Amino acid sequence: MADYFPVLLDLRGRLALVVGGGAVAARKVRDLLQCGASVAVVSPAITGDLAMLAAAGRIVHRARPFRRVDVRDAALVIAATGVPDVDTAVAAEGRRRRALVNVVDRPAQCDFIAPSVLRRGDLQIAVSTGGRSPALAREIRRRLERVIGPEYADLVERVGRARRSARALAASPAARLAAGERVVAEALGARARPRALPAP
Repeated sequence: MADYFPVLLDLRGRLALVVGGGAVAARKVRDLLQCGASVAVVSPAITGDLAMLAAAGRIVHRARPFRRVDVRDAALVIAATGVPDVDTAVAAEGRRRRALVNVVDRPAQCDFIAPSVLRRGDLQIAVSTGGRSPALAREIRRRLERVIGPEYADLVERVGRARRSARALAASPAARLAAGERVVAEALGARARPRALPAP
């Protein structure tokens, strides 16, 4: 298995191509839209959720089988048909055009894999098993949801504002660094003792 480099991509306004129209593709599309990507879906048939997104103009739906031209200008390509020959063709064309490629449930064919993500506002906690067990990653994320509650979204906002104010008053890079760390220490010190992660 590959050793993956963890990274968060800025996909705002960039084209993401999803080939496939089932439930898995729909989950990928929702995640991409949440990140501000411009999403195109290629599939003869799509779920009701995807159809509503297409009708609302939030995604482009090409109601036909995949063509190599579909990959043009895509920054990121997700093959989610579940048909090995089609997914392999999508991945090959994506790489030929220098897009980042993900083939669902086939990590050996991926340039990147998608972790299970816990979101609390701007806070994102990604859990990955390196493709060894996505189900385990999802279960760990669910357990973290019980520990990292919705209140953390507000915490991130408050700490962000306080950090900007504190750093604006600092006179040197070292002082700015110290100011940011002091804000975090004060914010976390004011919180109740963290709850323990539920045992496996």
